[in-house]
Amino acid sequence: MAYFDTKSSDTQGNYVTIPVKTHYIRPGESYEIIIENAVECIEDDDFLVISETPVAISQGRLVDESEFKPSISAYFLADVWSKYLWGYIFGPLFKIKKRTIKNLRKLPPEARSHKEVILKYYGWKHALKPASEAGVDLSNAPGNCVSLLPHDPQGVSEEIEKKIMEVSGKKVTVMIIDTDATYKIRKTKFTSLPISIDEIRNNMGIFGYLLGRLGTILGPTPLGVSQTHNFDEIIQIASKAEECQKIHENNMETVYDMQKLLEGDINNITLDMLDTILHTPAIIVRKS
Repeated sequence: MAYFDTKSSDTQGNYVTIPVKTHYIRPGESYEIIIENAVECIEDDDFLVISETPVAISQGRLVDESEFKPSISAYFLADVWSKYLWGYIFGPLFKIKKRTIKNLRKLPPEARSHKEVILKYYGWKHALKPASEAGVDLSNAPGNCVSLLPHDPQGVSEEIEKKIMEVSGKKVTVMIIDTDATYKIRKTKFTSLPISIDEIRNNMGIFGYLLGRLGTILGPTPLGVSQTHNFDEIIQIASKAEECQKIHENNMETVYDMQKLLEGDINNITLDMLDTILHTPAIIVRKS
């Protein structure tokens, strides 16, 4: 069953955002529940904006970090580079979020295995980023697992658009986004993430993160968009969806949000616990 309990227009009255709520989508489970619930409210020319994590988990792109033995490099990255240099020196110097600085200063020993995972799958360029490396998500995953970025988000967006047309006859644009930022310096748009839509220069890792301190944050990063639209409109739609998700009562933006919401130790959170709350894997964004 879908629950559409929030409709909110932005301050200019240009858009209406409608959360699409589902149960927790488990590893290997089809993400068609998002389609089924969305079509109850979707209209022609709507945008269906989907978070990357439920797509990745549906694809089974979970990694158990407890299976990775930290190398000397991982120890350095977790204990020296991220916790101390970024937590106490670079973080305040570059004026990153106070919440991020606080979280870096209390990095647990498990961060070493996390850095090892980043090194294995994405390399030093991404492992040097102090937090949110390569878009790997620690929240919304059970136990010691993390979710990698989804495979072929562009193809997934096109597939979901096609299925919505088949089921409902509605012509919509499907977008898959990651909350990691897209930045702009002059005319260049870029992200630290390994993947993005073609209009954004990607895979910049720590270099993109540092350059982003000098640039302007445009909004979250679209990973795939099923139809061609003006770039500024795509970013605006993605930003409206992100704003809507942030006010959702069960929003788990970080692993610490997940721990607080589920009232359990991070490493002991199970699939059944994650399934006890309603999730918002997608937002319908409609021009009003």
